Amino acid sequence: MSLVELIADADERGLTASGLACLDRCVSLLGGDDEILRPLWASLADGTDTEEWATRLEQVRLKLGPEDPAVADADRPGAPPATPAASAEGEATLLARRMLATAPATRSAAGMRAWADDCSVAALRIHRLLDASAAGPSSVDSHRAGDTEGISPLVAAELRRQTAVLELLAGHGGGGLRQALAVSTEGRRVLRAVVSRRARGRA
Repeated sequence: MSLVELIADADERGLTASGLACLDRCVSLLGGDDEILRPLWASLADGTDTEEWATRLEQVRLKLGPEDPAVADADRPGAPPATPAASAEGEATLLARRMLATAPATRSAAGMRAWADDCSVAALRIHRLLDASAAGPSSVDSHRAGDTEGISPLVAAELRRQTAVLELLAGHGGGGLRQALAVSTEGRRVLRAVVSRRARGRA
C-alpha cells in the first residue's frame, strides 16, 4: 500500500503515532532533546484520555518555546501566504513548528487523520530541503502515492520510516508502539546529523 492509502486506512492511534513520529524525527529543528516528546508517546501506550493528551501537548509546546509568529499568522483565517524562509534550514524549521502548532488537542480519528497527512508532507519536505543531493523539482505528493522516481536518498529514507510506523501500528496495534518509537528515534538521529553537517559546512 502507498503512504496515502496507509493514512486513509489507519485508526486514531495509528494516525496519532504517525503524526507524532514525523514531529519526533524533526524536533531537533525546534531545539528539542531526545526526551521532549516522550510524554506524548507514553499517552499512546497507557491510553490516557483526551484531556491528559491536551495537557501533555501544551506542556511540550511551552518547553519548546513560543510559537513562531510566521506560523501563527499563516494559520489565521484569511491570512496571506507565509513569506518563504531565507534558507533551507529556516523553511524546515517553520515546517516543523507548524507540525507542533497544529497538533489537535482532541484525539479524534478525523482530526488526527488531517494532522498525520499534513505532518507526512511536511516531514518529507523538510528532508528534501536538507538533502544536499536533491536537485530539480520533485513532488512529495507523488512519492506518497507510490511513485519514487527521482526521489533523493534522505527523502526515500523518511518515506520508508513513515510507511514502517503506519504498518507497525496497523499490524500490531498498541504493541507496535515500541518499534515505531525505535524507527522514529533512528530517523531523528539521522536528521540531527544532517543538520549538524550542514552547519559545519557553513562555518
